[in-house]
Amino acid sequence: MSNYSLASSTWDEKELAAIQTVIDSDMFTMGKHVAQYEQDFAAFFGSKYALMVSSGSTANLLMIASLFFTKNESLKLQRGDEVIVPAVSWSTTYFPLQQYGLKVKFVDIDRETLNIDLTKLEAAITDKTKAILMVNLLGNPNDFNQIKQMIEGKNITLLEDNCESMGATYQGKQAGTFGVMGTYSSFFSHHIATMEGGCVVTDDEELYHILLAIRAHGWTRNLPKHNLVSGTKSDDPFEEAFKFVLPGYNVRPLEMSGAIGIEQLKKLPSFIQARQENAKLFVSLFKDHPYIQIQKETEKSSWFGFSLVLKENSPYTRKEIVTKLQENDIECRPIVTGNFLKNKEVLEYFDYEVAGSLESAEYIDQYGLFVGNHQIDIKEKISDLHKLLC
Repeated sequence: MSNYSLASSTWDEKELAAIQTVIDSDMFTMGKHVAQYEQDFAAFFGSKYALMVSSGSTANLLMIASLFFTKNESLKLQRGDEVIVPAVSWSTTYFPLQQYGLKVKFVDIDRETLNIDLTKLEAAITDKTKAILMVNLLGNPNDFNQIKQMIEGKNITLLEDNCESMGATYQGKQAGTFGVMGTYSSFFSHHIATMEGGCVVTDDEELYHILLAIRAHGWTRNLPKHNLVSGTKSDDPFEEAFKFVLPGYNVRPLEMSGAIGIEQLKKLPSFIQARQENAKLFVSLFKDHPYIQIQKETEKSSWFGFSLVLKENSPYTRKEIVTKLQENDIECRPIVTGNFLKNKEVLEYFDYEVAGSLESAEYIDQYGLFVGNHQIDIKEKISDLHKLLC
């Protein structure tokens, strides 16, 4: 069969023209194109504020950091606070938690949805739990109604890592907007591509102002004149030029990334539609497969990729399946990190505990993989994949 890659380019002449516009302007650092992209992004996803950063990973970093600087005591985190996470996600879901001295509590996933196991999540919540960082895996949103019922009346902050699930919806609302903050990625293999890039969205004005400051050095320069971090800024730009109020970073995006993002967002609805059409065929072909289990859609997945988890009765090992796919030019990967707890070397730096057992995370770590989905019609490749695995 022809090459079935994990991802393909989402660009055409519009993105190239956007890059050229920035080149012609001779202004490459964060500017008006990034600002316009942020406005468009917030409007598209139904959030008050959006902040573009250099990657989805740095979006997660700023999301966690901002909760250490808020004056809102109901949201504020401090070192040692407990944050619940699923045991399967990307590494930079977890690393900001370690870097800010938080206690990480890992909970097993649901083998069908690949998201956090909601029964085990409820059992893991204690009076020590300060936040839950939900991850929408491979495009699949979580059951947010059930999660909000679990934490109702408790002082627990809900956060979302939505880096793999841009465009997914739950009961008509965009994934990434159910928590106090949510993060997105626009890396090449994701739903849209802006070279490198990510976003944080929130409806909380103070958190937005904190994010503005810590994205760029912790200075006041990018804050509005009247803001919830430094108060009222001086009218003298020289005085405000190098005024630092928070321990920040430099994770600003390039102006080219913002310009590309403006064009990519216009295409996102058609990209999601194509992915969902591809998924209809994939589900119809694989739903009753004799030895492969596929991801169960919670609501409207944006189908980042297609998971393939070998059932207990499989006549093949995962290694044999991977070899067969590779021999037929089909790219595949483990399901994100698999069980993150297998990374013993890095976990030496963590303060963590495991809530209950992790049998589902361990199972997909050994028997799971995924293949790509694209923003174009790949139904022929999906059909060939099915024939190969029958």
